[in-house]
Amino acid sequence: MIPMKERKDRKEIMNGRTIRINRVPATITAILLTIVLVYFLNFHQEERPSIYGMLRSDNKVNLRKMLIAAIQAAQRGGLEIVDVANSRQLKERSKGKTAEGVNDPFTDADGRSHCVMKQGLKRIFPRVHIFSEEDKEHCQDAHSFDLDPTVLHETAIVPDVAVTAQDVTVWVDPLDATKEFTEELYEYVTTMVCVAVAGQPVIGVIHNPFSGHTAWAWVGHSMSEYLDELHKLPRADKGSDPIITISRSHTAAAQDVTRAVFGQNVNILTAAGAGYKVLQVVANNATAYLHTSIIKKWDICAGDAILRALGGAMTTLNDESINYGPNESPVNKDGLLASLTHHGDYMERVSKYRAQHNGKLR
Repeated sequence: MIPMKERKDRKEIMNGRTIRINRVPATITAILLTIVLVYFLNFHQEERPSIYGMLRSDNKVNLRKMLIAAIQAAQRGGLEIVDVANSRQLKERSKGKTAEGVNDPFTDADGRSHCVMKQGLKRIFPRVHIFSEEDKEHCQDAHSFDLDPTVLHETAIVPDVAVTAQDVTVWVDPLDATKEFTEELYEYVTTMVCVAVAGQPVIGVIHNPFSGHTAWAWVGHSMSEYLDELHKLPRADKGSDPIITISRSHTAAAQDVTRAVFGQNVNILTAAGAGYKVLQVVANNATAYLHTSIIKKWDICAGDAILRALGGAMTTLNDESINYGPNESPVNKDGLLASLTHHGDYMERVSKYRAQHNGKLR
């Protein structure tokens, strides 16, 4: 019969050494692992806690989940922006000058929105490339959120589509139109998330924090009810002449170029924020969006995806598609033209003007 002491601490002799194995800690560890496993498996697949994405060993990501996360990230970033606006503690500083020579401000809202959006996405999708306008900012607090499929409307067609993680690039603009944000021109302010696969934009989200409206689209699949409503709005009554939206920060020379390209009777809509201007095209308040100087890809990727989903186009002024892959420059140096219809006709006018002015459009 084995003495009581040996039952509690069984001994094994190996190579002349005595090893004591205590069953109690091993039993506790096994129980804890079982609890953790049951905890994860009891969640619906897209509702599992964000750490679940870090524990998976496969190299695939689900675009349905990426759409859900992109919408949540844009909306959560928006909450940070509204909170800073309500506090009136912007902590504004300058990042320098834009290509148009206008002050490029940074506020506490930019930083807080960036941290929530970038870290939240990275915790769920640790293997994809994620670029944010404010990547230089250090996030002191950890931010995360779990996937919430209720951000999708009930009739949304969102199948499970798996793609290779390394083919996915996410572009995040935590606060588009910061200058206007500091001036309390909140209608121009948006947060944006874009998901590109193999360099092509497939998911775009543009969210206005102050109206609460979220426009999103997944190319070839579905779009938000808000975006669908915008797209069905009647065209602004400006006759047959085109309505071109350009940046309100552009000089008078840019307006002169717009008139030279599209005719003296062209209607010019000045506005701020690339996301806002794309939505003006979607809502038929403008027939095209023209940008003649450099612009960053986090400013335009979401809008590009949305226009593609609606059958429109966004190209450089060389009439080339924009590549949003991870190895490309984040700067688009060749300007852009975006429209829902007549893109070829508008590009022909641009090309004709450039041919007459040594290739220039500035």
